Amino acid sequence: MIANIAVRAGGASTRLSTNIVTAIGSKCSGWNSAQNVSSRRFISQSTAKAMRFVQYRSAATGDKQRLGVLSEDGTQVSDISDRYEGDLITLIRSGVSLDEVKATAVKASPVKLDSVELLAPVTNPQKILCVGLNYSGHCEEQNKPIPKEPMFFSKYATTIVGPYDNVIAHRISDQIDWEVELAVIIGKRAKSVSKANAMDYVFGYTVAQDISARDWQKLRNGGQFLIGKSMDTFCPIGPAAVHKSLVKDPHQLSIKCSVNGVEKQNGCTSELIFRIDDIIERVTQSITLLPGDVILTGTPAGVGMHRKPAEFLKPGDVIDSEIEGLGKIKNKVVADA
Repeated sequence: MIANIAVRAGGASTRLSTNIVTAIGSKCSGWNSAQNVSSRRFISQSTAKAMRFVQYRSAATGDKQRLGVLSEDGTQVSDISDRYEGDLITLIRSGVSLDEVKATAVKASPVKLDSVELLAPVTNPQKILCVGLNYSGHCEEQNKPIPKEPMFFSKYATTIVGPYDNVIAHRISDQIDWEVELAVIIGKRAKSVSKANAMDYVFGYTVAQDISARDWQKLRNGGQFLIGKSMDTFCPIGPAAVHKSLVKDPHQLSIKCSVNGVEKQNGCTSELIFRIDDIIERVTQSITLLPGDVILTGTPAGVGMHRKPAEFLKPGDVIDSEIEGLGKIKNKVVADA
């Protein structure tokens, strides 16, 4: 079993709330009923052999982006920025071994997690690649057949915000929707990769929200997804980049989303129609994936657009997105200033 620690941010009144969840590698048998955590921080503990990377800033470091490794209990972070320029993609590109990273982290003086501001664990990837209609339940709720080939689209890197940052309700849309997704972080240059060794090219995983302006995705812009998917703040990710060594099977993780405390999505990555190795093989036949590139693998049933009646996000709404063993992100919807 893995303990998940929820920490109220800001450092004023720190509160720890421990909730036990099903261990990684389960058969998605369901969520612990006590797992709804309302606090701003939700970091799952790692094992001694696993690595969870965070990007952050603090007043003590002059608000400059830093790169750190979380402690085993998820309450502290060790700064490894000096060697890797405060940037996870720089670390990935270096090809450094986990043992070397651990040795660097051990020498660092840890700081309390609740004294820093967590940023997105990956910033400025060259590509954010997305897969549409990749959960069987999401196809069923639209009365669409299971696709024979994956549907790929992209988001711009300017959509990325941190795990607790705001999502803007852009005034040009009144149909903004939620989509919790498992995000894959690429670990090395991948071109013409076979399915048999595709997982060797994965660095790790994180939680993502593929926020979508449905009117721009479906009705405007000639039916092209780009604007509907790429508005600023439309890709919150985090809280950490969890190294693949911690995740026994990324295709057996519970995944869920709630809005204002009401559960909207509750699925399992076992529903993926096109699995991660298949996605990497197909994409790299024509597109080179680079270290730090992010793949959003699709969303389960329960999005707002296909509810009866349809539901869309509005300023003041709070979105909680969670994946078993990876953690939880919380994002408030705010008006377009």
